[in-house]
This record gives sequence, C-alpha cells and structure tokens, in this order.
Amino acid sequence: MLNTESNKPIYVQIAEWLESEILNGNFSTNQKVYSQYQLAEMFTINPATAAKGLSLLVDNQILYKKRGLGMFVFSDAKEKILFKRKNQVLKHLIEEVVLESQRLQVSDEELILMIKSEQSRREK
Repeated sequence: MLNTESNKPIYVQIAEWLESEILNGNFSTNQKVYSQYQLAEMFTINPATAAKGLSLLVDNQILYKKRGLGMFVFSDAKEKILFKRKNQVLKHLIEEVVLESQRLQVSDEELILMIKSEQSRREK
C-alpha cells in the first residue's frame, strides 16, 4: 500500500491512505480511526511516522483528538477530502493530460471522446 520508491514522504502516504479509507466509507463521522501504533504495525513503519500522518489530518481538520481515547473523524471530513482532491489532485492530472494531448496534437473533441469512452468502460 505504501510506496517506498515514491518521492512522497511516508507520513503523507499514511494520511492519504486514511483519507481514502474515509472516502470509501470504511470510517464514518465520529468513528475512531487506527492509532499510531496500529498504523505502525500495519505498515511496518516507525510509530512517530504514523503519528506525523495522523497529525497532518488533525491539522487539516479531517480528524480530531479525544484525549485518552484516540483520533476520530470530523463530521465534514469526507466533503473536505473530496474538495481537496478535486482541486489539487484532479486538477494536476488534468493539466498533465491537456499538456500531453497538445504535444500529441489530440484535438479537444478527441480528448473528450477518450474521457467519455473511459468513463463508459468503467461503468460496465
């Protein structure tokens, strides 16, 4: 699940993995998430690295701490994650696709057809 070859720090990958778990419905509003020690064991990483990933989500108000009980999912966490991923990740991917399509002299219409074709294929 974690990519040790990536330029992306492990703690960021942990945070993104937890975000994906929330998006996939594996953690819901006010539900307790894994502790730093559980994450460290799951991914065979240092607990401090796992804690840094959790702290990143606390800083972004995806998770909140209950002293002595652990970390829990904010009520609007899913919406925040969706907003962030649409406006950062998806935007970046689209910029890359548009740039490459220009290099390959793919027309806008052809690019849109390619996207629609892929959407149709995934809906099946």
